[in-house]
Amino acid sequence: MIYLDHAATEGEKPAAVRNAVLAAMRMCANPGRSGHRLSVAQSEHVLACRELLSALFSGYGYERVVFMRSCTEALNLALLGTLRAGDHAVISALEHNSVIRPLEHLKRTAGVSYDVLYPNKNGELTADMVASSVTKRTKLVCITAASNVTGYAPPLAEIGAALPEEVLFVVDGAQGAGHLPIDMKGARIDALAIAGHKGMHAIQGAAALLFSERMSPEPLLFGGTGSVSYDAAMPDFYPDRLEAGTLSYPAVCSLFEGALLVQAHGEEDGRALLALTAEVIAGLEKLGYVPYSRPNRSGIVSFRHRALDSEEVAGILSERFDIAVRGGLHCAPLAHKALGTFPSGLVRASFSSKQTMREGKALLAALGKI
Repeated sequence: MIYLDHAATEGEKPAAVRNAVLAAMRMCANPGRSGHRLSVAQSEHVLACRELLSALFSGYGYERVVFMRSCTEALNLALLGTLRAGDHAVISALEHNSVIRPLEHLKRTAGVSYDVLYPNKNGELTADMVASSVTKRTKLVCITAASNVTGYAPPLAEIGAALPEEVLFVVDGAQGAGHLPIDMKGARIDALAIAGHKGMHAIQGAAALLFSERMSPEPLLFGGTGSVSYDAAMPDFYPDRLEAGTLSYPAVCSLFEGALLVQAHGEEDGRALLALTAEVIAGLEKLGYVPYSRPNRSGIVSFRHRALDSEEVAGILSERFDIAVRGGLHCAPLAHKALGTFPSGLVRASFSSKQTMREGKALLAALGKI
């Protein structure tokens, strides 16, 4: 199979990540729950991962790095744990359902309101557009680091600088983390949700929420933390306050190794994907397909056939050519409404930085036959 669905989850994990997970599974204690040597050693490794992630994204210290099972869970924590009745939020039409659905829940159950900002005619979000959508009631703004539909990356630093001081800035880093340099302090980002299993090279079930001192999210889960066990209430300090239950130590180990790889090779990998997507997009245009992506560091190339439905094209690529892509709406319906591709969606081919035009040419050859 030629796997071109890395935006859903990275296909083959790097050897360092696989080895770290296997090592954790061979001898896996419960970090933070016991005082014996193995538990303490693994607690120290968990701490090292928090510190590494904070350094990689210019965060606000290890205690404000909370491990999650998915980027969706991290975004739920940032939104549900922060917004209250009467609050207002602003999001872009590029957002994933992991932003839209929590806000819809809050709208129905807690009286929270939100507005959707649509991109301009060039498909872009500008800092002025975002800032002008803020009202006196706006508590937070949530913008994706990279669209999971097209790979477009909004100007986060410019947006953060343009927001009023009192407005919190939340970023969905599912498609951006690992592919793009994200500077939380430099961009004045108050919360960054990251998925481990995409550009961060980690396994599924590895994710994190990084947040600033300006945010005090309330817990969504309640239970054991290994700390202040005598108290029936959750601890009042982070990260313990937000991490009820046993951490997935293998997931944390995979995220640590993946973050090291991003730290060492993220810039060159981003340049490689920028060049690769540019070449594939040019090839699509020559074949008469309609591309909706521009060259990008997230490795995403979305397009449509002029006559066939996106899921039909994806099915033919899978069944006849053994090429894995994704068709449909990609859990981002508002993005497709903005693009004019709702409800049929787009075909999304998403590349790994380890792939080359060899895979790109195979895709283009198959599309030529279709």
